[in-house]
Amino acid sequence: MSDEVEQDRGPACPLPQPPDESHLEIVHLDPDPPPADYREAMRLAEQAAEERLGEAMLIAWYDRDRDFESPQHASECHEASAVPGYVDYALSHGARLKVDVGSGRYVFYFMPVDL
Repeated sequence: MSDEVEQDRGPACPLPQPPDESHLEIVHLDPDPPPADYREAMRLAEQAAEERLGEAMLIAWYDRDRDFESPQHASECHEASAVPGYVDYALSHGARLKVDVGSGRYVFYFMPVDL
């Protein structure tokens, strides 16, 4: 491709980047047998959060089985983004712990509760 044609296309678009989770503690849980549903996975995640953070608040989560997230509709504004809306919400609202149950089947973000 000639330099003239390359210059006419303008600057290259940056590739989407994964979220920066470097400040999070990340826990992977792969129980055997796997959790039957979201509620069982949430109990496991809450237990992991309590062990690591003490009193903690669940601030965002994703259930791949039902393709459901909280906060609801957070990903609608992120359709072309490498970062799902629930992840962006968690990271921008103080998440300190990510609990991944079943290799992404259920994902939970927690923050400590400072009383």
